[in-house]
Amino acid sequence: MKAAWRRLARAETRLAGDAVVAGVDEAGRGPLAGPVVAAAVVLAPGGRWPGMDDSKKVDPQARVELFARVLAEARAFSWTVIGPRGIDFANIRRASLKAMRCSVEKLRVRPDVVLVDGLDEIPGVTCRQHALVDGDQRMLSIAAASILAKVVRDRIMERLDRVWPEYGFARHKGYATREHLDVLARLGPCPLHRFSYQPVCVQELRLE
Repeated sequence: MKAAWRRLARAETRLAGDAVVAGVDEAGRGPLAGPVVAAAVVLAPGGRWPGMDDSKKVDPQARVELFARVLAEARAFSWTVIGPRGIDFANIRRASLKAMRCSVEKLRVRPDVVLVDGLDEIPGVTCRQHALVDGDQRMLSIAAASILAKVVRDRIMERLDRVWPEYGFARHKGYATREHLDVLARLGPCPLHRFSYQPVCVQELRLE
């Protein structure tokens, strides 16, 4: 079987040709706590990226190594963090799209084409866009963006675990694991939780 990164690179070339491509993805739509992080990446043409794939398919150590390589070798990259209160205010879809737009705007290289993971194109981005379901499994630059977003968010959650160690954020990263649900039922939410999400909002009501 051919390396995943070669398949992703070929698919991206077929779609975008020689255009300057920015891949955009986010991490953290589903968790009960913590921020959503969006990243945008413009890779240098012709690069070899062994191991690059959808971040969910890459083991944690390999993700960290790819993250460092993207920072060192990509033509441009950026990320944007929107915290739980911003998510509660806007809803997760709008917060994610805002983070994506901000990340594209912060790139030091202006893209000709933006490839977005998911169903939605990004409001306010004026260049050509393609929204691609499972884009992080289909396009190399989106896979790179997924790596950046995932590693940045994981590191944020590991640091926040020092502030609220009783919740175990370093282990579950805010997702609805049994451990997290049990401690949420026992202690109730902390400021890192998304109060618009069930079961967090249910726990909040019980505390009133």
